[in-house]
Amino acid sequence: MEQSDFGQTLGDLASTLGDGTRRGIYITVRESVQPMTAARIAKAFDIHPNVARHHLDRLVQEGYLQAATSPPPSDGPRKAGRPAKGYTATGKEISVAYPTRRYDLLSELLVRVVERLSPERGPEVAEDIGRQYGHEVAVTVGLPGDEGYSDTVSAIVKALTGIGAGVKDIEGRLVTRDCPFHQTAAAHPDIVCRLDQGIVKGLLDAVDAADGAVFNPRSGPDESCVTEI
Repeated sequence: MEQSDFGQTLGDLASTLGDGTRRGIYITVRESVQPMTAARIAKAFDIHPNVARHHLDRLVQEGYLQAATSPPPSDGPRKAGRPAKGYTATGKEISVAYPTRRYDLLSELLVRVVERLSPERGPEVAEDIGRQYGHEVAVTVGLPGDEGYSDTVSAIVKALTGIGAGVKDIEGRLVTRDCPFHQTAAAHPDIVCRLDQGIVKGLLDAVDAADGAVFNPRSGPDESCVTEI
């Protein structure tokens, strides 16, 4: 990729997906098996429906989402007037080769630093660092709050989505299909997976749920990491 093309691509990505809420909305729609409405997005992200529509329209404008051809599932009794618009993800590819290579290289080198400084305690150190970061993220998203269990889990999913993990809540199980650490996790699962577990534990600490959580790291590149709460 030429430097000018790279700069243009990076600028386009930053302007569209640089916003954490918009990025989370895109991932949520992409992972949904059914078209998502603005009302459902607004409820999931605790934002006004007009704000949700703004983000959805921007994602449509940039080619990341499209209006669904089939009616979305009903959010309640059918109201008079125009039916709610549903959104699905397009096949637009999101990749910038240059920073991806640099990011993977940096991750690889940082893992080597941990291994060199503390080869025996590397995984333990990684989990401690991840857990501390999870505590910081919990404060940022307002955990703990006065919400019920399901809303708290939704807040945790939203926080993990905001840092780049493709996470879904499936009956009390946090299923991570897209790992934010990619190739480094495949090369150093003993350290990177413990780092990831630490982040989740840090978030669960905020609601006193970490001790009862069971972590099941992915067993292969096409598998998902599962945290049972």
